[in-house]
Amino acid sequence: MDIRTQQREIDNAREILKHYGYYVDNLWHIEDVFPKHDCSDEEAYQILDDAMQNEATYSQIWMSIDYAIENKKTK
Repeated sequence: MDIRTQQREIDNAREILKHYGYYVDNLWHIEDVFPKHDCSDEEAYQILDDAMQNEATYSQIWMSIDYAIENKKTK
């Protein structure tokens, strides 16, 4: 599959998810892991999964949502 077809499929998938209320404007990819760690695709995916499933990550996201809501109220 060429890069344009692949990008079109990714964009379509994001559009569908966004239509159903999912936030997809900031996605992570296994390529983001490689500059920091020499590993397989599978290991890179597991590293991303561990980072995203981390309790501190969840807490920070919820805190940031609360902050964004409060920030909207003051404008």
